[in-house]
Amino acid sequence: MAGRRRGWFRSSGNDEWIEHARTALASAFLDMDRRQSAADAAVHASDQVFPERRMSARWEPVRDRCYGAAEVYVTLSGELDGAQRSGAPVPHGQQRVDAAVRQLTDAAHAVDEFYRGSQSRLEEAVAVLGAVPQLVRHVKVAAADVRGQAAESEFANYPSVRERTAAVDEALVTLEAIGADTPGAVREAANRLETAAKDLADALAQAPSRAAVARTAISSVTTRLAAVRTRAEGVAPAFSALLREFNAASSADLADNERESRRAIEAADAALVKARAAAAENNPEFALDLTTSARGFLAEAEQKVDAVTKRLTLLRAIRSDPQEHAKAVRFRLRDAQMLAVSRGLVAEWGSVLDAQAARIDRISETLSGRHPDYWAYVAELDAVAEFIAGVVDRMRKQAGPRRE
Repeated sequence: MAGRRRGWFRSSGNDEWIEHARTALASAFLDMDRRQSAADAAVHASDQVFPERRMSARWEPVRDRCYGAAEVYVTLSGELDGAQRSGAPVPHGQQRVDAAVRQLTDAAHAVDEFYRGSQSRLEEAVAVLGAVPQLVRHVKVAAADVRGQAAESEFANYPSVRERTAAVDEALVTLEAIGADTPGAVREAANRLETAAKDLADALAQAPSRAAVARTAISSVTTRLAAVRTRAEGVAPAFSALLREFNAASSADLADNERESRRAIEAADAALVKARAAAAENNPEFALDLTTSARGFLAEAEQKVDAVTKRLTLLRAIRSDPQEHAKAVRFRLRDAQMLAVSRGLVAEWGSVLDAQAARIDRISETLSGRHPDYWAYVAELDAVAEFIAGVVDRMRKQAGPRRE
């Protein structure tokens, strides 16, 4: 009987220690698990709505630390259960329990440190993810409202309204097709639907003013067309003067400019006629598209006209003082040579720049005969100026001593 009593007391003492150890372990585990679960949920939310932040990559080593501590807890708890049933002691029990509690506590602190380091972004992600269902409901209601307005609008056939209505329909179908298990994709689709609905609302708001805008555009292009026609009348005389006064090669590339300018003007006129008709048929947006085309044709015509008249003006100026253009290029060359000296780059670029001086001299000598080729003269000098500019750019980017 006495032996049984001694065994009973040993079992009671072992049970008491085991219960105390189990309580300490469970408390540390539950505290860590609570923190880990909260952080896990926040990281999941971040991955769903802000995947570019790659929060899970930063969270993974902390989570693995928690898993390791939890594994130690589960293993030791199993041993304690077995010891309680058998009455056998747990080898180094107290030291192992203390170590497991420390490991669980350290893991919990690691979770806290991770969370504090990204708290604002994690809480933002949780809030955004939580608001997704409400966002979807709100966006759908707003889209349905503006879609209904478009269907009943007198401007429903305007291209801008039709295109944006189709965009709303497409965005709504896309949103409906996405499963709720991918809230990040749902949020993106909801935002696209919201944008499409706003664009449709803007189109409806602007529609009433489109007719007035079209009338103004037609009037403006009509005025510009008349001005270009007047300017185009000077192309033939200017080209004739080029042929009389200068080498034929100076204007060979402009031989078709009169015909091409006339063709562009006629195309602009035809687009303008169609624009007026579209405006009369209450289709101002098509009218605006046509006026845009007309402006493009007029810009082309102006370029063809200006190319002839400006060429004549330029060649006359060169003829009156041929060396003025050469002086300007020589001035750029001197600046480049001074830059080479100041940066200590004479050994590398000095001979290159000196060669340009000889090149300018040779170009200047080409102006001979009754009809010198002034256009070739200008083109060759411009090529030298461009080359010098390239050298200067390379020297400025090149490391070297500065004595400026």
